[in-house]
Amino acid sequence: MNSRDRTYLIVSTIPKGMVLTYKMVAHYAHVTNPRLVGNYLHQNLDPISIPCHRVVNSQGRCAKTYAFGGLDVQLEKLKNEAIKANKSKIDLEKYLWWPHKKQIEQWEKRFNDY
Repeated sequence: MNSRDRTYLIVSTIPKGMVLTYKMVAHYAHVTNPRLVGNYLHQNLDPISIPCHRVVNSQGRCAKTYAFGGLDVQLEKLKNEAIKANKSKIDLEKYLWWPHKKQIEQWEKRFNDY
């Protein structure tokens, strides 16, 4: 499985009402640079199944250049999932998703199956 597919797999499993950072997605997907994760998500062809609006920067800020309608659309999508933002910043202490060990093991198995 290539790094783009690993990134999409991770993002596709982020639960509604939770977020991950680009850095965390990069870590779990074994991508060397979090900016590459942003690049992949900007090219996402299936934003319904791969909810890239649930990925924010390491300070909790949403993307000014969100690929599917800009910052306001990303914030609205998060609001629809009961994620509250202060301006364009998400409270990571409240909304950051910490995948369980079992979830990480499932990802690793999928990575190795390809």
